[in-house]
Amino acid sequence: MKLNTQTGGSIELADTAFAADFNEALVHQVVTAFQAKARQGTKAQKNRAAVRGGGAKPWRQKGTGRARAGTIRSPIFTGGGRTFAAQPRDFSQKVNRKMYQGAMRSILSELVRQDRIVVVDKIKLEEPKTKELLARLAELGVGENVLIVVEEYKNKLCLAARNLPYVDVLDLREVNPLSLIRFDKIVATEAVLKTLEERFS
Repeated sequence: MKLNTQTGGSIELADTAFAADFNEALVHQVVTAFQAKARQGTKAQKNRAAVRGGGAKPWRQKGTGRARAGTIRSPIFTGGGRTFAAQPRDFSQKVNRKMYQGAMRSILSELVRQDRIVVVDKIKLEEPKTKELLARLAELGVGENVLIVVEEYKNKLCLAARNLPYVDVLDLREVNPLSLIRFDKIVATEAVLKTLEERFS
């Protein structure tokens, strides 16, 4: 398939990577797994065994008129442990390589069909200025909700984009399903697309 560039030319890309059928269920599963893996799962609370104290029986078993109690660290007492105490969890979900690659092919192909990928020769700024980056995005006509994918991080570009809440710069190695579907437009060079083609064909 051919994808038009901003300079008026076109770039030839493999149909296997950029013209695949959209598998909504697979994309949803992979994106959900990606979000789940980002969860820390470090929440922790103490149960009655982990709370300090409570070694002695607070009062005798019978004859006081009160309910029997074995420890003042029971959940019914102030300072006691939690009944169902939260413990650290691992939220990650297994996604094998074929599933991940299939989801990426679906997403890239759908982005092409929706005309959301903008191909440029290079992404270069003279100075690390937000104003200059906005002017460049305006020239491309992509709006301000943009993901810029580069072969390797460029300091000037990152500094210019860091103050824009809906503009992000990603290294090619960090491209992931969630980043691709979050933004209205994807700005990438021909070299980036060729590398993605090799990776997912």
